[in-house]
Amino acid sequence: MEASVPPIVTLSDPTQGPRSPSAVGHGASRQFKHNADLALHDAQLQVALEEMRGAFKGRNDRARQGLPEFMAISDRAKAIKQHVLANLDYYLERFETRVKAAGGQVHWCNDAAEARDTVLAICRSVGARSVTKGKTMVGEEIAINHHLEANGILPVETDLGEYIIQLRGETPSHIIAPAIHVSKEGVADTFRAHHKDLDPQRPLTEITSMLAEARGKLRARFLAADVGITGANFLIAETGSSVIVTNEGNGDLTQTLPKIHIVLAGIEKVVPTLEDATTIFRVLARSATGQEMSVYTTVSTGPRRATDLDGPGQYHVILLDNGRSGVLGTEFEDMLRCIRCGACMDHCPVYHAIGGHAYGSVYPGPIGSVLTPALFGLDQSKDLPNASTLCGRCESVCPMQIPLPKMLRLWRERSFERHLAPARERWGIKAWAWLARHPRTYRWVMAAAARLLRRPATGRIRHLPLGKAWTGTRDFPAASGRTFLEQWRRRRA
Repeated sequence: MEASVPPIVTLSDPTQGPRSPSAVGHGASRQFKHNADLALHDAQLQVALEEMRGAFKGRNDRARQGLPEFMAISDRAKAIKQHVLANLDYYLERFETRVKAAGGQVHWCNDAAEARDTVLAICRSVGARSVTKGKTMVGEEIAINHHLEANGILPVETDLGEYIIQLRGETPSHIIAPAIHVSKEGVADTFRAHHKDLDPQRPLTEITSMLAEARGKLRARFLAADVGITGANFLIAETGSSVIVTNEGNGDLTQTLPKIHIVLAGIEKVVPTLEDATTIFRVLARSATGQEMSVYTTVSTGPRRATDLDGPGQYHVILLDNGRSGVLGTEFEDMLRCIRCGACMDHCPVYHAIGGHAYGSVYPGPIGSVLTPALFGLDQSKDLPNASTLCGRCESVCPMQIPLPKMLRLWRERSFERHLAPARERWGIKAWAWLARHPRTYRWVMAAAARLLRRPATGRIRHLPLGKAWTGTRDFPAASGRTFLEQWRRRRA
């Protein structure tokens, strides 16, 4: 059947070898400042970000306000995940037992390389030539597409956003909206460039026509795939089930049509019961897309049974650690409560300004700035914890109440302790700390600085010798000429 299906996407030039793996924190995050500068000067990206700012944020806020008990459910969801993290070994072992009882297999993988090799071995066991993929952030984390392609197996993304960026040779720029940075015209150009067997004069101005074209191309791939790979929003310990939510139904087709269903999930995805999962679902969709519930919620439990009309012949769950267990019991454990809703990105002023690709990691935005150093090393991503205004909006909208600003400050402290920050920054902080411990000297220095930086004529300072990073892009507000303490004493007098 594979031979009769025309190719719908060329992921690499055969003369050049396979394309580069997705940026997953192995060095790309080191280029954050450069990436951010490029993003700020990318006119098309800025237009896309401007449209995104109000779209997600507005829907999310209305959805939360439409559920008066939202915070009570959020408290319950947080408690569920916190209980699981305190008893993670028990629930993972229980999950494994139930998967095996249902006829499935569980594979424990310490790192990305082990997970990639496990997926490849499963695919080779049935001579797979093509793989369809439902959306999976763990798949991006381990760069599974690149690995399969390098070994002669064609992976095809079936989530519409993921499919678009796969054609473009890009990585996701948002956790739930991977192609948010691509305009409608950009999608049309991409389809014309890759769907060359279709009429080049066909109209592609309406979203519905693009959806129909993608659906037609992907349907053949669903039918031809030997293996289906999905992520998992939750793993249910009491039943050994994996649960995935989608709005397109692609997850169902990816799981039920191929010979094998592979689930890629981090070890933190397990919850005790299906009822616990439904509790978290009530805050997930509202925080992610502003819906009361996603269109499709699919529960998979083991391979096809004798009485089933469809389903995979094999069911494999790959449980990935990749640094997660090292976070347990530390100040950063709370980040493992994340349910990948993307709410923190939708409300972050830094993400709004530069988008997701600038972070150089699978996980962008505030949660990515916390998670990436934990999974891939602070030395690889030392700039990310500083990519925040610490306004606190990310924590206030997080349905799992993750204290993101606190953890960003903790990573900044670690960076300072390990001398990863630039020398000028470290000396500046040391000088400030010394002044803070000597109040009389502090008051004298601040008073002198306030008078020195006073510019009554314009109220702005265009050039600041020790603040070029600030004045290189914007003016510095001039001081009033008096310090806060001086003004306070004057007011009291």
